[in-house]
Amino acid sequence: MLHSSFKLLRSSCRSQCTAIIMSTSPAVLMRLVASAHSVAEKAATIVRKVMSGGDLGIVEKTGANDLQTAADRLVQQSICSSLAKKFPKLTIIGEEDLPSQEVEDSLIELGQFEEILKYSCPIQYNSIKEEEIVVWVDPLDGTKEYTEGLLDHVTVLIGIAYEGKAIAGVINQPYYNYKAGNNAVLGRTIWGILGIGAFGFELNEVPAGQHIITTTRSHSSKLVNDCIAAINPDKVVRVGGAGNKIIQLIEGQASAYVFASPGCKKWDTCAPEAILHAVGGQITDMHGNTFQYHKDVKHMNSAGVLATLRNFDYYFSRVPDSVKQALSP
Repeated sequence: MLHSSFKLLRSSCRSQCTAIIMSTSPAVLMRLVASAHSVAEKAATIVRKVMSGGDLGIVEKTGANDLQTAADRLVQQSICSSLAKKFPKLTIIGEEDLPSQEVEDSLIELGQFEEILKYSCPIQYNSIKEEEIVVWVDPLDGTKEYTEGLLDHVTVLIGIAYEGKAIAGVINQPYYNYKAGNNAVLGRTIWGILGIGAFGFELNEVPAGQHIITTTRSHSSKLVNDCIAAINPDKVVRVGGAGNKIIQLIEGQASAYVFASPGCKKWDTCAPEAILHAVGGQITDMHGNTFQYHKDVKHMNSAGVLATLRNFDYYFSRVPDSVKQALSP
């Protein structure tokens, strides 16, 4: 009799637990990241389509090193409209200043990457509401390199911030593997959430004792070079795109990202910061101040960028006072 009662109790409990699981939808953050993953992959197809079409529709914004292409415009429309359709209370801030216009249905992506929904939302983010989230979008990070055919520098960035902090991010590389031959899978998407981790790549570190700096390819200056020289690295790698540089850190191709200059914006750093932090890295300005991602914050990271996967203090201690004095937060 006791055994029978226990079976009934266990069966009842299982039914109740199942009902609770079935009735509880994933947290807003998890659904947003899952959607952003699919939206970023849609963006990658747009980036490749514009390039294969031959007419990049290049426009100079503030000068020859600050360009906008048809891919920038179409991808921003796609990302912002797709996310706004599913999450209408979000604040979404994109790099490109575009006029309001009807977005073609072909640019909208309403899918989601189900794998992300298998993870439990970190408890500190479980009750976040849509209206408390700010999404920072760089539709095509490394635009100049895109126009020059340096396609592996290019990324699509979707950063997610809560209470001014970058807590999740998606980075798509539309041309990852593009030199690997016809049989290689073209493109990849990296995603990360604080408290869960980062996925879509293999985490590696630069061998101990080596100091490899990654820095700007197209926005260099005396101040940037003076700062790098003071660190006395074994090697300097000059590439385009903030997203690309952070990927170099987490894949062991560089030990520090050094950019002692204004120029980088919040949409450049939000998604990469979340992914870097998710694997234990660190990113600040040249004074050691963390970046803020509130909706009303100024867009420019005016005191530069310093980021590492490991040994942040080593690099920060070598930033000259003259560099710090030249860069106001």
